[in-house]
Amino acid sequence: MAEALRDKEELKNAIIEALKTVFDPEIPVDIYELGLIYEINIDDSRNAEVVMTLTSPSCPVAGSLPQEVEDKVAGVSGVTEACVELVFEPAWNQDMMSEEAMLELGFL
Repeated sequence: MAEALRDKEELKNAIIEALKTVFDPEIPVDIYELGLIYEINIDDSRNAEVVMTLTSPSCPVAGSLPQEVEDKVAGVSGVTEACVELVFEPAWNQDMMSEEAMLELGFL
């Protein structure tokens, strides 16, 4: 059982690393550090679900960014299947950014 948990944790970390290669085209920070990823869920079959948002519902990449995220997650070794759920509640705000993102953008 502990091995399965460790495997899920390792898989989640690999997914996070993949998400850190996806950038919002208007902000020079990756979507993970930007706080756009709300949840990463992995089931026992190694299917990954990513719950994410956008900086705004009218984001110019609203049609393409979720698919890019799904493709990146699906490409992670060990992921059986990937899906992205796009949500707008709670609404994204700057407080959701990591300290690294705030430093990058000059907020700290």
